[in-house]
Amino acid sequence: MKHLPKLLLVFFVLASYSLQAQTLKFGHINLQELIAVMPERDSAVLKLENYANQLEEELDAMRTEYQTKVNTYQQKQATWTAATLEAKTKELQELEVRIQRYQQSAQEEFQQMQQIVFAPVYQKATETIEKLGKDGGYIYIYDTSQGFMPYINSELSVDILPLAKSAMNIPADKKPVQSK
Repeated sequence: MKHLPKLLLVFFVLASYSLQAQTLKFGHINLQELIAVMPERDSAVLKLENYANQLEEELDAMRTEYQTKVNTYQQKQATWTAATLEAKTKELQELEVRIQRYQQSAQEEFQQMQQIVFAPVYQKATETIEKLGKDGGYIYIYDTSQGFMPYINSELSVDILPLAKSAMNIPADKKPVQSK
């Protein structure tokens, strides 16, 4: 019993030394910056731009049809009977509604396509960060592009963006491709 306090003291001293010997590793990365330089992002942007162009072409065709009908309406309305005038007015109103609905649905479809096309890009970036975190023994890796990071001590927190670029075989000096 006399040795119990001494053993506890030795235990606490050894435990405190072992805690100090373990260095806690924290990292940070700007995920948006990483994604911006990924080759997969470039192809996703091209797919998305092509999809947007298809939607825009259809909308332009609808607008052209509408404008043609408006011009015809304005030129011939004085010569039409009341029944024809009413039918043509209704036709123009229906076409306006159809254009508005198409714009709304096209915007929703574009957003869905954006999520579908970019999902593999985000997944690859996340998997790379997770692998670097495990391999590097990091406790946390913060995404500095999301939320509020009032302070990062660059001596204690490692920026893993260069490591992620290297792991993905992206040149260190690669700049993002500017989309239209």
